[in-house]
Amino acid sequence: QVQLVESGGGLVQAGGSLRLSCAASGRTFNSYNMGWFRQAPGKEREFVAAISRSGAGTYYSDSVKGRFTISRDNAKNTVYLQMNSPKPEDTALYYCAAASVGMGPTTKYDYWGRGTQVTVAS
Repeated sequence: QVQLVESGGGLVQAGGSLRLSCAASGRTFNSYNMGWFRQAPGKEREFVAAISRSGAGTYYSDSVKGRFTISRDNAKNTVYLQMNSPKPEDTALYYCAAASVGMGPTTKYDYWGRGTQVTVAS
């Protein structure tokens, strides 16, 4: 079992910045590709970004590319999402997820956190 706990969400003004963190349990964190997803009320869950096991490879949705940065620190069992210049449309519940095989929007993610709310004020 892998447990994921997100933190860092909150209220941020458009054009500001926010960093989300996801802490993972266990000794096998570096065995997983990691991803961030989000879901707004009334909408389907949406892929945001992913990062490979070593952190060398990243993948972003077009909607956040150039504004958000995903990173990880395997020594701390933590993955981050740096949100720069957030927009009101970025408002959503943000989830951290772990995948044993593959990465990106079509990958099957095996474990999910409970989410952290991000609200962007215009």
